[in-house]
This record gives sequence, structure tokens and C-alpha cells, in this order.
Amino acid sequence: MANLDWSHCPDVESVPGKVSGAWVFKGTRTSVQLVFSNLEAGMSPAEIAEVFEIEPEKIKAVLHFATSSLDKEPSYA
Repeated sequence: MANLDWSHCPDVESVPGKVSGAWVFKGTRTSVQLVFSNLEAGMSPAEIAEVFEIEPEKIKAVLHFATSSLDKEPSYA
């Protein structure tokens, strides 16, 4: 997965000591990586939302953030 700056996605958080600081959906211990792993395994966003009890809107927001971030020109600082 591309190295995205998840700090700009309002639906996720990284808290030191919570799931080893991984990016998770706010207020949960469900990692963002879990969504991408399960999409790759063939699950639909709706199935992921149901199985892992994540609001479908939050999954859509994370997917939108990822795809819109990939559309941007890379910055080489």
C-alpha cells in the first residue's frame, strides 16, 4: 500500500499503545489495514462493515481518502 498520511483522514486515529499505534477507525481497535486486507481477500465494503461492526460510511470515507490521495502529484521535499 502507498505510504499515505492518514493524519489527514478524520475517521481514523493512531494512539500510542492502542493496537501498537496502528491507524484504526476512531473509537475502535479495528485497523485500517484490515479493510484493505479483506478487500484483497474478496470481501465487499458492506461485508466488512457488517462483520467488523464498522459504520459503512467510515469505510467509504477511508476508501475515498486513499483513492483521492493516490490521485495527487507526489511531493518531493
